[in-house]
Amino acid sequence: MFAARGIAVSLSVFVIVYGILSLALACGWRRASFGAQRLSVRRAADMLFVLRMFPLITAALITAGLTVPSFLLLEPRATDERVGAVSLALSACGLILGLVGIMNAAIVSRRASRVVAGWTRGARPDRSLRSVPVLTISPTSPAMSATGILRPKILLSGAAERRLTRRELQAALNHELAHVRHADNLKKLLMRFVGFPGMSGLEATWLEATEMAADDAAVATTYDALDLAAALIKLSQMVPEAATPYLTAPLVHGRASAVYTRVERLLAWGEERGAATRKYSQLYSLSLGLAAIFAVVAMFALNYSQLLAHVHVATEWLVR
Repeated sequence: MFAARGIAVSLSVFVIVYGILSLALACGWRRASFGAQRLSVRRAADMLFVLRMFPLITAALITAGLTVPSFLLLEPRATDERVGAVSLALSACGLILGLVGIMNAAIVSRRASRVVAGWTRGARPDRSLRSVPVLTISPTSPAMSATGILRPKILLSGAAERRLTRRELQAALNHELAHVRHADNLKKLLMRFVGFPGMSGLEATWLEATEMAADDAAVATTYDALDLAAALIKLSQMVPEAATPYLTAPLVHGRASAVYTRVERLLAWGEERGAATRKYSQLYSLSLGLAAIFAVVAMFALNYSQLLAHVHVATEWLVR
């Protein structure tokens, strides 16, 4: 009974925190993302992804770091106290939430694997970009796409390879390589795992930001920007892209207006923007994240015992 009550309380707290934060994010993410307009698109994409994962991460940390320890340390083991109806209902919601997330992730993974397997039937190795293989495929669509998570690869249609010049092709491949380096397909899978109503706008905005960030990462000079813009225009004029699985990163996809916006940005690309983009590194982002984590951990460590007592009092009603 003690273990059952502990699981019920933990799942209940997770569902409450996750639900409240997800609802708040669904209603207020646009206001929270206004500040991202002053950032580079790479930072904006990272910020939007962190926002999307915030409810899950926070709920998991509160559950694992406060709820579980407070229950194990302060809840009496020898008691006939029964699990309350509220706690049982919330626990059931938590189990359903986890199962739905796993099922969503499994469905998109299976669908992507099946479609990519069809694309790569008869594919031949073309080249390798920083240990990422490039395969030439016979289907016209997709013209170019980054696929895979554990073993990523870039697919290039023979028609696209013939249509682009050498410089245009290299710029387009660099764009896809940027998606691989930043694990964008893995991030898409995580978003399917934490599905919640009302998040489609946030996820669409993040997808647009990742495309622009990959564009910026692919170019180092004005000539590179012009080459990538030309590649986008040429490939968008080819056979219309077929529907692509969610866990892929095609070079050209979505609305024509989105491609037009990307082309406009590339045509207006300047050396100063490229320099500013290159200044942003993963090491800098990691340093900021570690500093914030250290500050939070230090604050909790100073008041940990009091927090456990308060959390235990607050969760008492869940087992009644």
